[in-house]
Amino acid sequence: MPAAYEQYLVPVVFQPFAEDLAARAAALRPRRILELAAGTGVLTSCLLGALPSAEVTATDLNEAMVAFGSTQAPGAVWRQADAERLPFPADSFDLVACQFGVMFFPDRVAAFTEVGRVLTAGGRFLFSTWGPLEAHGFEVALQAGLERAFPVDPPEFFRRIPHGYAHPAVVGADLTAAGFDVEVEQELTLPGRAASTADLATGYLTGTPVRAAVEAHRDAPAVRATVIDEMTARLGAGPVTASMTAYVFRATAAPTGPPPCGWTCDAQRGPAPASP
Repeated sequence: MPAAYEQYLVPVVFQPFAEDLAARAAALRPRRILELAAGTGVLTSCLLGALPSAEVTATDLNEAMVAFGSTQAPGAVWRQADAERLPFPADSFDLVACQFGVMFFPDRVAAFTEVGRVLTAGGRFLFSTWGPLEAHGFEVALQAGLERAFPVDPPEFFRRIPHGYAHPAVVGADLTAAGFDVEVEQELTLPGRAASTADLATGYLTGTPVRAAVEAHRDAPAVRATVIDEMTARLGAGPVTASMTAYVFRATAAPTGPPPCGWTCDAQRGPAPASP
């Protein structure tokens, strides 16, 4: 699965957004970066290129992804890690980055709280989520193909998970609940370009969790042919281009506790009593 994901989907679907997110990270000039849900390392590689002097630690829950990603972006330190229970001390990083991974966290507030714990004072959390399924041209066509190939109970993975956290107000509320202040919330639409519809379908059907449903079908080759036919009818045979919409968030941990004593404390106490 990681190899198919890397070959067919990363250059088309993920690379454009990784380049954008890495440029945003570089503008913050972090020294120690933690990446969550790093996958096969597309954002990792972009971070290493944009911030050559920074220390990058890339993590993923899936050990197969960690093993594969470490070969793609060997300049980072790779660790298997659960975002809800990060194996790092407090105040370890000045930037935590995540590209299209937060949707997979079972308890997002818990994961975001962990991010706040490992961030230094003033550190930032920079991440992206997909917009609605209908705003992703490739995956609209893919889902239509899956619904045609599976007339009863079609796979809903893309609608439920990758595009299931497509409400900025919900994301913002989760960040606030975890103790963050949202600094940036931006809708971003970029084009994806694939050599052929057949390559794109191969990536989705063999490089994502949909693979299990396809392999369990009594006629997997027929499923693939139907999906390719539907995607071709909607997108063309290739080269194919489609727009893809995401949301980018940047947040900083909200201050906790009373302010440091100084003029603010004096102001809170009120004026000093008059001298006798």
